[in-house]
Amino acid sequence: MDNLLSPDISILSPTIRGVAVYLCVVILLRISGKKQMGQLGATEFVAVLLISNAVQNSMNGGDNSLVGGLYLALIIIALSSIISYLTYKSKTARNVFEGVPVLLIHKGKTLHENLEKQLMTTEDLRTLLRKQGFHHPNEIEQAILEADGSLSIQGFPSYAHHPSVESLTYLWVFK
Repeated sequence: MDNLLSPDISILSPTIRGVAVYLCVVILLRISGKKQMGQLGATEFVAVLLISNAVQNSMNGGDNSLVGGLYLALIIIALSSIISYLTYKSKTARNVFEGVPVLLIHKGKTLHENLEKQLMTTEDLRTLLRKQGFHHPNEIEQAILEADGSLSIQGFPSYAHHPSVESLTYLWVFK
């Protein structure tokens, strides 16, 4: 019973380890591209599971006590709250942790270099457009891949009667 309640290491060690691992994993996931975490594909889901398993020991430093695990959970939740607050207050923090929107279509022209930066093919983009009722990029004033991974589309005024112009957002998930 004593092993459950008394940590095996000092409280400073899991604090430093938890902060370092949390920030590194957030940065690595951020670098990997725009994704909507609630819409993970099989490979992304497996990667997240493996990352969590891979960093577990680096966070707990061998402390398997109940108190140590709960303390690390507290650290992770606190860091998440702090980052949420920072991204709310600071545009720079928002850009670093959440990313920036990327223009994919402008005045009917597909911006191929922006597609490439997002690891998106023209076929991927056309599929998303068709799902919203658009059949060609020349129907679109602008299409923006939002920082949260959704695709916002604004059609040209001549297509304003189009029924799908009412609902302009579709979640894009990398495959």
